[in-house]
Amino acid sequence: MNQHHIPGQPVFPIESFDPERIENALAVMGPKWTTWTVMTMAQEGRPLRVRDVAARLPFVSEQLVGRRLAAMHADGLVTRADTRRGAPYQLIALGESLMHVHRTLADWSRNYLSSGAIAEAERVEDAVQRLRLRHTTAMVQVLGAGGPMRFVHIAEQAGLDYAFTQHRLLRLQADGLVTRTGPRHGDPYVLTEAGQALGPVYATIEHWSAPLATRRAPAPPTPVATAQRTHSGVPLGADGARTAAALRRSAAVPTSLFSHAPQPQPRVSVSVTAQSAPGRSR
Repeated sequence: MNQHHIPGQPVFPIESFDPERIENALAVMGPKWTTWTVMTMAQEGRPLRVRDVAARLPFVSEQLVGRRLAAMHADGLVTRADTRRGAPYQLIALGESLMHVHRTLADWSRNYLSSGAIAEAERVEDAVQRLRLRHTTAMVQVLGAGGPMRFVHIAEQAGLDYAFTQHRLLRLQADGLVTRTGPRHGDPYVLTEAGQALGPVYATIEHWSAPLATRRAPAPPTPVATAQRTHSGVPLGADGARTAAALRRSAAVPTSLFSHAPQPQPRVSVSVTAQSAPGRSR
């Protein structure tokens, strides 16, 4: 299958990326309110205490902001001058460079999923939630390389259980990344335009995750499920609805907060473009 390509942009074959590395990076940026916290700190450009961040996110409790900042500290996105209670946090290079990833995710969402006027942080968090579930990247890669394809062949090529694959495909359909080629049971699956356009998104995430990959010790391989096993269902999340409801309840958030206009710079860095293999165009 040929990837959807916008003239003038670099082409990145979807199958050329490391799915484990992509999903490990998404796991770091994916917890709820991480994007809002990063954008708040980047906007302020100075050390902030937990209560300072919480004051700028009135729809999030101070306790939750504290837990989120502690997790971001463990992941190497922020630092503290000391460990005393109440000491401020500050973004470091890895956290600051997330802003480029956020722009790429927001552009992908705006171009292929929803062009409505929503807060930039909410748009980014929604995009991450569509991509972060385990084995999503591998299944997108299988379809990108060989679709249209029936679910049994997707499961076999991705090394996944049949029931799990069916459930994940339902989620990918709901998230707008895959679709069926027809209405009948057993009709093959194919990537949507949004799914086909994930090459630059994966390139940006993989490039950003380089410090994470070098810092972490190699993890043991993920066990491959056999065709006889079944996986418990993964419920569709309601984070988007909860976020929208929280935003409606809060009149204290300035309308300009996190409202970033599309940037004129390239979606992926020159260093990534130079390292990428030639891709295919439509």
